[in-house]
Amino acid sequence: MSGTFGNPEIIDIETDILIIGGGMAACGCAYEARRWAGDDLKITLVDKAAMDRSGAVAMGLSAINTYMGDNAPEDYCRMVSADLMGITRDDLVYDVGRHVDGTVHLFEEWGLPIWKDKSTEGVPLKDGGKPVRSGKWQIMINGEGYKTIVSEAAKKALGIENIMERVFIVRLLRDASEDNRIAGAVGLSVREHKLYVFKANAVLNVAGGAVNIFRPRSMGEGMGRTWYPVWNAGSTYAMAAEVGAELTMMENRFVPARFKDGYGPVGAWFLLFKSKASNAYGENYLVKNADMLKDFAPYDAAFPTCLRNHAMLKELKDGNGPIFMDTPSAMAKLAETMTPSEIEHLEAEAWEDFLDMCIGQAGVWAGMNVRPEETMSELMPTEPYLLGSHSGCCGIWVSGPEDIAPAEWRWGYNRMTTVKGLFTAGDGVGASGHKFSSGSHTEGRIAGKAMVKFVRDNKDFKPTLKADVKEIAEEIYRPVRNYFEHKDKTTAEDVNPYYITPKMFQMRLQKYMDEYVAGVATYYQTNAKMLEIGLRHLAWLHEDSRNLRAKDLHELMRAWENYHRMWAAEAHLRHIMFREETRYPGFYYRTDFPGLDEAEWKCFVNSRYDPDTGEWTLKKVPHRDLVEKHYGGGGH
Repeated sequence: MSGTFGNPEIIDIETDILIIGGGMAACGCAYEARRWAGDDLKITLVDKAAMDRSGAVAMGLSAINTYMGDNAPEDYCRMVSADLMGITRDDLVYDVGRHVDGTVHLFEEWGLPIWKDKSTEGVPLKDGGKPVRSGKWQIMINGEGYKTIVSEAAKKALGIENIMERVFIVRLLRDASEDNRIAGAVGLSVREHKLYVFKANAVLNVAGGAVNIFRPRSMGEGMGRTWYPVWNAGSTYAMAAEVGAELTMMENRFVPARFKDGYGPVGAWFLLFKSKASNAYGENYLVKNADMLKDFAPYDAAFPTCLRNHAMLKELKDGNGPIFMDTPSAMAKLAETMTPSEIEHLEAEAWEDFLDMCIGQAGVWAGMNVRPEETMSELMPTEPYLLGSHSGCCGIWVSGPEDIAPAEWRWGYNRMTTVKGLFTAGDGVGASGHKFSSGSHTEGRIAGKAMVKFVRDNKDFKPTLKADVKEIAEEIYRPVRNYFEHKDKTTAEDVNPYYITPKMFQMRLQKYMDEYVAGVATYYQTNAKMLEIGLRHLAWLHEDSRNLRAKDLHELMRAWENYHRMWAAEAHLRHIMFREETRYPGFYYRTDFPGLDEAEWKCFVNSRYDPDTGEWTLKKVPHRDLVEKHYGGGGH
């Protein structure tokens, strides 16, 4: 019997491996786990959305940003370390680097069109085809259908009967009989009045990074326009933290410089079309401000993404904005040696770059009568995002590959968190970065293989839930009860002293983070006093989360998304408060500790929330270079 809105039908599902998410990492795990499991193990994938268009690659991409080709994995480790100011896990980065090309070859085999050099047109990469590169690590693709191609392979591997879409996992469940052991998860249908309780031997937590924890630059009619996908609600970090998994580098965030208002990517314009950025007076702000970057040596030689922002923000604060991308000069320069038909083809590629991956930017330009080959466009640093697969490295502390990870970074199975049986990949893995789409899929494959081994090694384990299912159901549907109990107590149902709407809750969170935790309102600056106030506000918000309301299933999903955002935000704040230096100038500044402190803070910052006591603990973890570093010449 189907449940009613207030009393959902509870459905129990047992599986061997549970994959939470439907993005690139989840698809990689589905493909690889099935390959090693054969028909012996049951593998279930649960996606909040629909796999064809879920995750960060939903709209498509115009390039694959991680492909080794003739590059060595060691050089990849150096690049990632240099861009992230020297603090990364070489074992995890190297592991992606040595496997990622095989993943890209699979994409091409599955039907993804990859641009080739004219000398090898029609030759697959694995057979010696030479890709068109837009940078040292990037290769160009026709990627509008990128995600649908990759998800089709995952669906084929798992079987449609083992995939559940439109089900939002909101909480991981611990085991009753074994301490610090995962036993399953619980989620709600966003289409029907049903609650699903999963029991599993191993769980992959890959629900993406965190968007909309900071107040976005796009407000009003632009509300909802962000750089990273809006459905990334920090669920990966929040759910892991709640069951006691150790987090790492949660102080790190990414503030991309993107085309203003449309959030369109700039990489292809810089790398493929050789465009330059300048201040309002035509000055190259990187050259102009080169001396101030020396304060952050030795990383200044590699021009990390954050230091490029640092130079840009100096110009904006000095009143020399806006910052422009000189698209007309770049197109004119390229056209000097081209025929009219080649120029037409180039202009088509410039537009396709956005139509493949950021249609909103093309829409903004069209709506403002902008032709990028004729008119310069503004660049602007965005609000901060939390992620572990792009130019960021926050996430969960995981066990590394057994052949290269030192003993202190290895306690079991590759990509397993500090909670037994709980794995992660992609945005979930902390202390690495620059995985992008291909690397996230690769990391999902790495985790999938390890999970099959883990389940086989623990085949006698029978998960028993520590929490009472009826109590869990009651808690998840509390926002529904809040609404029905109090909705008639005011004449305007959205304004009520007994509950708060998810939208208002999110605005409150964004305001606190923006003003106290280094958002755009303060030019990404904060200090200990501001952070203390921010933490106090978050504590009140945590109390208010019990009063969230949901008048329909969509609001119920939004309520729990914003609950997850709150957890991710608190972890981020606590880490910034703990690290007493400015490690990522241009991403955030501790104005009370404005410099880089290599002696004291070239280390990982790890945290753990104790689910039994409700206490947070933070600590330094020593950093080790497994690959010799020379910071100069990495970059994108």
